[in-house]
Amino acid sequence: MSEKLEALERRQRELIVQANRERKAFGEHFEAWERPLSWADKGMDAVHFLKSNPILWTSAFAALAHYKPKIASKVLAVGWGAMKIVKSAKKLI
Repeated sequence: MSEKLEALERRQRELIVQANRERKAFGEHFEAWERPLSWADKGMDAVHFLKSNPILWTSAFAALAHYKPKIASKVLAVGWGAMKIVKSAKKLI
């Protein structure tokens, strides 16, 4: 019984060493992607923040429309087109 236990413990130590080695190699492989992925994550956080606080972007657009109506109309046109593209893309998926 103790031989089986010793064999299992030895195998466990080998697997721990192998897992650490693979984890290190995996981390080195994706090290170059760390910064771009962190920026993408920050962008997604900003999108979720704006989605959960519509009063912010609504009031920002209202201020833009009040002070710069020509720019606001262009922003509205681009935004409307983007929403149509997103909705049609969602239907395709």
